[in-house]
This record gives sequence, C-alpha cells and structure tokens, in this order.
Amino acid sequence: MPNLEHPAYPAATLLRLESLVPCRESQVSMLLSIFGERQQFTFPSIFIYGHTSSGKTYVMQTLLNTLQLPHVFVNCVEYFTSRLLLEEILIQLQNCSFETKHASHVLCDTFNDFVRMFKQAVTSQDLQDQTLYIVLDRAEQLREMEANILPAFLRLQELTDRNVTVVLLSEIVWELFRPSTGCFEPFTLYFPDYSIGHLQKILSHNHPPEYSADFYAAYINILLGVFYMVCRDLKELQHLAALNFSKYCEPVVRGEANERDTRKLWKNIEPHLKKAMQTVYLREISSSQWERLQRDDGEPGQLKGLSAHAHVELPYYSKFLLIAAYLASYNPVRTDKRFFLKHHGKIKKTNFMKKHEKTSNHLLGPKPFPLDRLLAILYSIVDNRVAPTANIFSQENHDTWSH
Repeated sequence: MPNLEHPAYPAATLLRLESLVPCRESQVSMLLSIFGERQQFTFPSIFIYGHTSSGKTYVMQTLLNTLQLPHVFVNCVEYFTSRLLLEEILIQLQNCSFETKHASHVLCDTFNDFVRMFKQAVTSQDLQDQTLYIVLDRAEQLREMEANILPAFLRLQELTDRNVTVVLLSEIVWELFRPSTGCFEPFTLYFPDYSIGHLQKILSHNHPPEYSADFYAAYINILLGVFYMVCRDLKELQHLAALNFSKYCEPVVRGEANERDTRKLWKNIEPHLKKAMQTVYLREISSSQWERLQRDDGEPGQLKGLSAHAHVELPYYSKFLLIAAYLASYNPVRTDKRFFLKHHGKIKKTNFMKKHEKTSNHLLGPKPFPLDRLLAILYSIVDNRVAPTANIFSQENHDTWSH
C-alpha cells in the first residue's frame, strides 16, 4: 500500500494516521485530497456510504481527531428530531474552541434560526479561517425529518456563507436519499466491505503481548475460516475473537502443545467455534456466561436465556430466511393475507379451484417469488421486530448463493 502524502501535514502525523486506519489507505487518501489545506474551501457536502462495520465512522473520527480539524460529530439516531439535531450541532460548536470550557444550552426551532446562530457561533469561536466539518452519522434518519432538512444541510456552505463542509455517513446509497424535487448533489465516496485479507490484517493487529504475532494470526485465520461466510461484520468478529481465544490457548497453557501444533489447537477449538456459530449477532448470553460455558464444556442450551434455536448451526436470521423462502415458493400469493396477517378480516369461502391447484404444490415444485414478498413473510414470522439492515441482506445473499 502506498504511504499517505499531503503537503499540509507533517509526515509523522500521516504515518500515525496510516497505522490507525489499516486497509483504508485509498479512502483516507481521497479524503485528504478533498479536504485540501485547512483554510481552503472544499466540497459543500460529502456523502460516504457502505455496509455496517466498513470503517466509515471510525475513519472519519480518527482522521478529524488526528489532524486536529475543527468538527462536530452527531449521531442522527440519538438526536432523532430536527430540533434535537440542530441544537446538538450548535452546542458542540461552542466546544470547538479550547478556551470554551462549558457550552450553554441553546434553543433552535427552525433551520433559519440555525443558520443565524451558526454564523454567530463560527465568528465567536474564531473559525472563519479554516474549514469546519459537520459529520452526521446514520444520516438515513434525515429522511424521516422535515423535507427541508436534508437539502438545507447539503447547501449549508451557501446558506451560511461560511467555510463549512457537511459529511453524511450512511449504510444506504445516495439514490435512496435524493428527493423527488431534486437537491444539491454531494460528492459521494464508497467504503467497500473488508476482504478476508483485510479482516485478517486488522484482527491480527492487536495480538496479546504474551503470545507471538504468528500464533495469534494463525488463530485469526482459523476463526475467519469458520465465520467468514456467515459473518463479515468486523465488530462481531472482534467480539468472537476475544471470546474464544482463551479456549484456543488451553493446550499451550497446559503444556500439551506448543504454538506450532496447529492440528492439536484446531481439534481443541473446533467444537467451541461451532457453538459460537449458533449465536452470531444474537448476544443472548453475556461474555462471562460464555466463558463459564467454555470452562464447563457444556452445551449452549444449558444456559438460561438461550432460546431453542441455539442447536441449529445457522445464524438466527438465516434460518428464518430459509423458512420464509420455503413458504413463498410453495404457497400461492393469495394465501399470504390469511396466513401471515393477524387481523385479515373476513375471507370469502369459495369452492372454485383451478384444475392445476388441486394437485399438491409439493408435487409441482417450488415457484419463483419476488424479494419483497420474501422479506414481508420474514418480518411476519420472526417474533421480534426486524430492522432491514445490511446484516439481514448479507445473510439473505449468502443463503441465495448457497442454496
């Protein structure tokens, strides 16, 4: 990978930045090129998108903090109304200056008030001569707010006549943001999923000091070999790596094997990784409960709080996706309302049946179905509410290609 270069920042700072954000050198290099010099105007708005755990939030926070650029960072899920969002931006803006120890609460009812108060805050914090970055994480929530919020943020530089750039971080593509009436188009930057090589490098980076880097890298290689096809979420994989490493080390600790006896180490860890496969994403038990289960060599079902699906060696939602696919392929569309709606009203009984429908659907074989129908059935058969996240779609794609 090429080293990061930028004339505005010392080489030592860029070297440190490169070490903090491994496998994202091309994205960081692009952002540095966009940012330019501290005092230069840059793009009014930048839209960064990619799946969960692709490094969007971490890269932006690390970049802005390492380069000590004035910025405001707000999560749109936490501040879920336009008023809360605008007020939080103004409060954080008061803290941009090191002289400011305490920010007073502000009241902001409309975007016009926000523009006026924003200009005053920029002047009072002496930020006129450098770019201020407003980062809105989970920006897809802006679509649920008033219709003027998103277009106004995209043109905030023009509305305030200040050197400000709004950065939107999202898990969905820009085409799902664009209003039907049109708006200012931001600069878009895509963060791809980490490849298995990237995950290997990142997860192996912080190995325990009491073990060699090669030993921990071999463990990560085994972990990815088991989980990569069903889980590519970096945070989840980090959790699984920390949770199961002590079990991997047991033969070495007991003196039954050395760090290079990969066969013995694999034989010891294999059944425990299979147990962990059953609870990917679920967090049904705490880390301490899982460690106790590992020590006792028990089955997952022995712990209180683990549901009956624990013995199935599939991620939770993959199992229900397969059930939903089966129901969608063998049941006619007209039966969905009767089967999957709790309050479907009265359904007229009729003796009329097409000739081919008298034959069992299982004899006729599965029929194709649209994706929307599959997801609608999935949402109706899962006990709790399912958010349509990248985790669901990645498991769905894996099931589609595997079956």
